[in-house]
Amino acid sequence: MSSPSSEKKSPVKKPAFPGAKTDAQWKKLLTPQQFYVMRRKGTEKAFANEYWNNKKDGEYRCAACGHPLFSSDAKFDSGTGWPSYWKPLNDESVVTQDDSSWFVTRTEVICANCSGHLGHVFNDGPQPTGLRYCMNSVALKFKPAEPAKKATTNKAASHD
Repeated sequence: MSSPSSEKKSPVKKPAFPGAKTDAQWKKLLTPQQFYVMRRKGTEKAFANEYWNNKKDGEYRCAACGHPLFSSDAKFDSGTGWPSYWKPLNDESVVTQDDSSWFVTRTEVICANCSGHLGHVFNDGPQPTGLRYCMNSVALKFKPAEPAKKATTNKAASHD
């Protein structure tokens, strides 16, 4: 019987990202600020970004690949100056991973399709999840909700 330390450990498998590209490809597709935030894990300025105060109905998608991420139904004002959500659109929208780049371990949020850095998730959000997905606007693209179509009536002439 072998001990756990003598067994060969299999390498940790990272999730496959169908929309992954090389840095050279991303540099051609993204603005310099998007590249800095989404590929170099940067952060944009609070209260000086496009969506922190957006109150319109719609869907927030990945700015790099268009993957659906969050609904305006889950958006709330966290007071942080960044767009914040209490849940992703669905379980396939985002992936989380540990981030210890700032001398403290945080939970990074990345696009499940292209692995673009979106922001971080914290445990100080509203119910029902108690989570705050704090995202960079530059990593998002807002798609407004389709206007409700009015039902048309048949105005055919009636015969009495």
